Amino acid sequence: MIIAILGPQGSFCEKAANQWNSLAELRHYDDIPDAVDALLRNEVDSSIVPIENSLEGSVTLTLDLLMEHQLKIIGEVTVRIKHCLLSKGDYNRIKIIMSHHQALSQCRKYIKTNFKNVEVRPVLSTSQAARLASESKETAAIASRESADIYGLSILDENIQDVNENVTRFIVIGKNTPPATGNDKTSIIIYLEKNRPGALYEILGEFADKDIDLTRIESRPTKKILGDYLFYIDLKGHIEEKAIKETLEKVKAKVGMLKIIGSYPAAKNPG
Repeated sequence: MIIAILGPQGSFCEKAANQWNSLAELRHYDDIPDAVDALLRNEVDSSIVPIENSLEGSVTLTLDLLMEHQLKIIGEVTVRIKHCLLSKGDYNRIKIIMSHHQALSQCRKYIKTNFKNVEVRPVLSTSQAARLASESKETAAIASRESADIYGLSILDENIQDVNENVTRFIVIGKNTPPATGNDKTSIIIYLEKNRPGALYEILGEFADKDIDLTRIESRPTKKILGDYLFYIDLKGHIEEKAIKETLEKVKAKVGMLKIIGSYPAAKNPG
């Protein structure tokens, strides 16, 4: 199996891929759209990309790609994120701190407290930041401990995220829906279309009537007009289950669009 992942060696996405399938061949791509495009071009069997973080919320680019393309979520992986400050130089020489914008946001308080006059520069991934930091003693990266070994950097500080419980959820995107396991999730996107009072409440009531647990619901702009939204919903259960199938049929009849983007095994505890 060949899996597309975000970033060069040492990324948290690489860790997620190894948790998902430790025997797979990994191919590294610069950004999330490139990793997804690799699957669409049949260069890889699946792609693994981040979708949400416990501190910073959803990765909106991933949500948009799920809407734009005919993609299937076939699995999910949760990874405990422990950020380190890495550099070839010492603490007092740092003039630039680089990382993925989500990692920078997850370490906002640490940066503000310790590096008030330092340039903060977002890059495409934490591991790319580590690779760039290896080129200058005045540059530091916020990245994984593994990146320090890969790129010959010193760990100047560790566990620098704003809260200790920092977990990122990655999704595995593939081509075929896996069979039900008894511990599954289904992800959908709905568009209400008709702007009428109580429309969303009515839709949510269909799930409540069948005791279907919704684990996540989030709105995203349709990018058509202000105030026009799509709703991304994760629910417990598999599309093969009778209650899920019947409920989604009822929901479909009441909305402008319903897109099923995956039924897949729920993630185990964060690794």
